[in-house]
Amino acid sequence: MAKPVRHGRSVASDREQLIRRIRETLAKCGFYVSNPHNLRSISFDLVARRDRQLLIVKALCNIDSLSSEDAEELKVLGRLLNASPAVIGLHSSSAELEDGILYTRFGVPIVSEGTFAEFMLEGVPPLVYAAPGGLYVRLDGEMLKQLRQERAISLGTLAEAAGVSRKAIQMYESGMGAMMDIASRIEEFLDAPLLVPLDPFTYIAEVAENLKVLEDFEGHNKDIFEMMREIGYSVVPTRKAPFDALASEEELLLLTGIGEDPRMTEKKAKVVGNLSRVTERKSVIIIHKRTSIEEIDGTPLVTKDELRRVDHSDDLMELILKREKRPMQ
Repeated sequence: MAKPVRHGRSVASDREQLIRRIRETLAKCGFYVSNPHNLRSISFDLVARRDRQLLIVKALCNIDSLSSEDAEELKVLGRLLNASPAVIGLHSSSAELEDGILYTRFGVPIVSEGTFAEFMLEGVPPLVYAAPGGLYVRLDGEMLKQLRQERAISLGTLAEAAGVSRKAIQMYESGMGAMMDIASRIEEFLDAPLLVPLDPFTYIAEVAENLKVLEDFEGHNKDIFEMMREIGYSVVPTRKAPFDALASEEELLLLTGIGEDPRMTEKKAKVVGNLSRVTERKSVIIIHKRTSIEEIDGTPLVTKDELRRVDHSDDLMELILKREKRPMQ
């Protein structure tokens, strides 16, 4: 059934309510959740941590609005932060999202709000995933092969019972997904459960190796990132994150923001500071002009001139630690 046309304010309100409900669900599950940052056109809405598990969540009313650029940035952030990205949505352009089904778009896992709540609160994982051609399930290939061989069932016999080719059975035993009706016939013939549950927060396509390198970055803050690289950081600029780059040096990852307008600098520092506490990473805002304030909500401010005088990444970190003040969680 086609979705009715929604006005912009209504869609925005629906998304805000969805974000609120997602935060509540994560909090009930014991996650430390970032504050809503209320920034437009950002690649993610929430970050949540529980022990060593870190989630990056994007909430969308219409999942078709997820662009390939946003999806790629979600995957890149997931890799650099050692986090699991996922989208929680309400519908596509043509229909409501069904519960119990794992969708993907540009390699990012997508689930309905119901699937998300069931998985997080009750531990009930989805079993079905959507892919071109229909709905599929994952079979336990090793168990399938073991049962077939233990019972001396030939590939041809099982293939005939399932209504597929011998080659298809071999592919299922090697891990290929099966359409739901075929999987049901295989389970019925073998009288054994073979479906593998899916974890929405680990089901993700490979991240493209061609991360946005500094040489390809054409933004007006490139000189700042160049200075950071010269003192020993690997810098990955971001397009639509609340911070402007991720700077890494060995095991250290730094959420880096650029402050130009004083009002926006304060807002960005608060958002970046909150995210750094949730992700347990350091953060810094590089500002263009000197100010009497050295930190905002625990996020250190370092001027461009100060950065220019730094000779090594250790010196910058010493300055960050000196100015850092961590508010209570």
